[in-house]
Amino acid sequence: MKRKTEISELVFRILSYTFLTVFALCCLYPFVYAVAASLSSKEALDYNKVVIVPIGLNFGSFAEIFNNNMFWSSYTNTLFLTFYGTVWSLGVSILGGYALSKKRLLFRKGFNFFLVFTMWFSAGVYAQKKNYEATRVVFNSFGITDVKWLIVISMGMAAMNIILLRNAFENVPSEIEEAARVDGASEMQILTKVYLPMCRSTVATVALFFAISRWNGYFWSMMVLQHDDMEVSEPLQVFIRNKLREFNDNNRQADQSDAVIYSLVVCAIIPILVIYPFIQKYFAKGVNMGGVKE
Repeated sequence: MKRKTEISELVFRILSYTFLTVFALCCLYPFVYAVAASLSSKEALDYNKVVIVPIGLNFGSFAEIFNNNMFWSSYTNTLFLTFYGTVWSLGVSILGGYALSKKRLLFRKGFNFFLVFTMWFSAGVYAQKKNYEATRVVFNSFGITDVKWLIVISMGMAAMNIILLRNAFENVPSEIEEAARVDGASEMQILTKVYLPMCRSTVATVALFFAISRWNGYFWSMMVLQHDDMEVSEPLQVFIRNKLREFNDNNRQADQSDAVIYSLVVCAIIPILVIYPFIQKYFAKGVNMGGVKE
């Protein structure tokens, strides 16, 4: 028998759906506006005529950036940083989370404390920059001169993601691991054949976190890159930042300055929009599994 909905429950549902709808529209509107602005004429943007749909349809801004070799170079650099940065960071986090999930690990509580401690306190921007510069010297001594590898490796740690994976691994029943050991499985086989398949939702979620942070990251890339590195190693987000500063320095005299920036923003977000739907189904389950310890 279907339960009759009470008035208070009905009001709560209406208010909840209304709030979520308004919130979703507020989150969606900046992207819709960026698309409309990137396809609008300079006059429409200068006089703030663009609201939702393009005014004076114009593809000149996209043509300008597509004909810019630096754009494609920076796009390639960002793909490099995102792919290898995600693989490296995810690998380090999986190994760290797996080790910290084992109660037999020597000094386990101390390692967990120092991991959480880094989330509470930071050495500061200047100390981190000097650390990256020192790491660069070490890399150069080994013959690694490509600064992109410096960005990939030096930014490979994320305490929060290690904790998510650690909690997810701790929720795997110990009986399954013991059964695998009886069958002669090695430590690496237990990790890859038992833990990772059972925690794939959390692994996919952490991979998404890393991919988005590497794709959108510009601050440390901009700080680490020197002037000589810009031509070959500049990622997309730094390219957009420099382009915006260039237009501002020129008092926005370029014919399509604002539209070009919006076009760059649209091009920068497309890969995330393509990838996210395939991982979104793991998102809520992965966060819940890794964020709560039974």
